[in-house]
Amino acid sequence: MKKLCFLLFATVLMLGVACKEEEPVLTPYELLTTRIWASDSLLANGEDASGPGQMLETFKGNAVFNTDGTGVLGNYNATWTLSVDNTEITIITVDPAMEIITTIVELTKTSLKITTAVADINNPGQFIEIRMTFKGTVKV
Repeated sequence: MKKLCFLLFATVLMLGVACKEEEPVLTPYELLTTRIWASDSLLANGEDASGPGQMLETFKGNAVFNTDGTGVLGNYNATWTLSVDNTEITIITVDPAMEIITTIVELTKTSLKITTAVADINNPGQFIEIRMTFKGTVKV
């Protein structure tokens, strides 16, 4: 009888765990648009470039991707598009006018990592490798 009760208890416990509702899997578009992305690190050629007067200072802050294709990237208002294969984000700002095509290295509910390369105006023919990482929190 003890074995039967134990077996019944174990079965009920396993059914309870198995019936737990799973979180829905979000698409890359949903991940981008349902989070506020706070900058975590902004690197140029592997070095922090987010400090005062540095190259990525104005990108420091939040990145917000709205469902209508508008958004914010640090100090910039922008429009954005996600590539068909979900591997790139193109960000276009108006003031100053620039287009940034980034490669998505990682996109989860809590982490966004993107990379790009820009021409080095001080060294013609050279590029600066940019890596931006963000921590995501749910939009309220």
